[in-house]
Amino acid sequence: MSSGRRLILVVIVAFLAAIAGVFAGRALAETRQQSETELHALLHKELDLDSAQAARIEAIERRFGVRRQALEREMHAANADLAAAIEAERGYGPQVTAAVDHNHHVMGELQKETLEHLFAMRAELRPEQQARFDRTVVKALTPGVR
Repeated sequence: MSSGRRLILVVIVAFLAAIAGVFAGRALAETRQQSETELHALLHKELDLDSAQAARIEAIERRFGVRRQALEREMHAANADLAAAIEAERGYGPQVTAAVDHNHHVMGELQKETLEHLFAMRAELRPEQQARFDRTVVKALTPGVR
């Protein structure tokens, strides 16, 4: 295969990978947003929080919102690094591998901190509220399974 054809093939593969990444990212973001909306509605409308609980949960949400925004900015930067690595290497080389690993690390940090945030809110609930909260979290994490 000539180098021109090889380059065209690599560009096509990189483009298709980028498109797949966009669709995967959008699907994950949409699922997370739907889950967050469901949890938010449960917390603020259905669990009959007392004023002290509501204030503590609101403070937890504010702190996490700041941290989540920082991690989302880091994810955007990691995606840009991945795009630059793909453009530079035109294949799955060491720069792309490092960029993918960094991207996964940032996504993992967001997931861990999201779980810590959920457990912090859960700790503010009474046992009967915790049971409803737990069911909603499990349902959000297993759409279509139950």
